[in-house]
Amino acid sequence: MRRAAAVGAGALLALAAVAVTSAEERPETATGAGDDTEKRTVPDFLGLGLWRVFTRLDRRTRLDVHDVSGRDRRVLWPSRWQVCTQYPEAGADLDRRTTVMIGVVRRGETCPPRVRTARR
Repeated sequence: MRRAAAVGAGALLALAAVAVTSAEERPETATGAGDDTEKRTVPDFLGLGLWRVFTRLDRRTRLDVHDVSGRDRRVLWPSRWQVCTQYPEAGADLDRRTTVMIGVVRRGETCPPRVRTARR
């Protein structure tokens, strides 16, 4: 019974952390004059943790996350990965058709040289 309570408390703390982070860091937006459409831009994620990508992008944004280390690992725990590449570049406009592509490596690893030179 203690394990279930500890797991439940951990999940509650994780949800609270997400709520606080989401409230502090909203996606960068600028609304058009007289429009109901919202203009959104891509933040700069290079060097940040993958968790920041999930908390800063709007939930409607399409996201493609992949391991760029060459090991083709599955990205399961966002807090254990850091961003090496992103496309489109920071400051680019986002619309419903845009897919943000993020290349990551495990925390503590360095971005491969072929990826660092081709950074977007």
